[in-house]
Amino acid sequence: MDNDGIPAPSEGLLMTHFLTVRDVARSRRFYSEVLGGQVVLDENPCIVKLANSWIIMNPGGGPTPDKPDVTLVPPGEPHTVSSFMNLRVADIAACYAQWSAKGAEFLTPPIDRRAEVRCYLRDPDGYLIEVGQATGMLEGIFARTDTNSG
Repeated sequence: MDNDGIPAPSEGLLMTHFLTVRDVARSRRFYSEVLGGQVVLDENPCIVKLANSWIIMNPGGGPTPDKPDVTLVPPGEPHTVSSFMNLRVADIAACYAQWSAKGAEFLTPPIDRRAEVRCYLRDPDGYLIEVGQATGMLEGIFARTDTNSG
């Protein structure tokens, strides 16, 4: 990858996530100022490095030669979701407090689900983001399974 932070591997591949957004500046502020990402490119497209990945954002638009039957639009109905980002954190209570103070709106406070503590928030366009912290309970489940497999 180049030193300027643009996601461009010199070999193999790396994962980025593209979001169709209504307002690039508003989304850029959310991912950089609220979640703590680093703005790599302001617009066309906007790229924010977030932890060990990148969020690429652009407004919607109609078909292009390389996607002739595809129109990009931001989410519509907020109660129907087909995919979401999953952020794994070391300290969910600290993230919840810090991001809430910066204006993030969570659906609920973090909830203990045994194998993880998790909660969800939405970005300015309504994209759902899961924030989770592993509790270590899952390792115990796998250890029991491995022992019984004989």
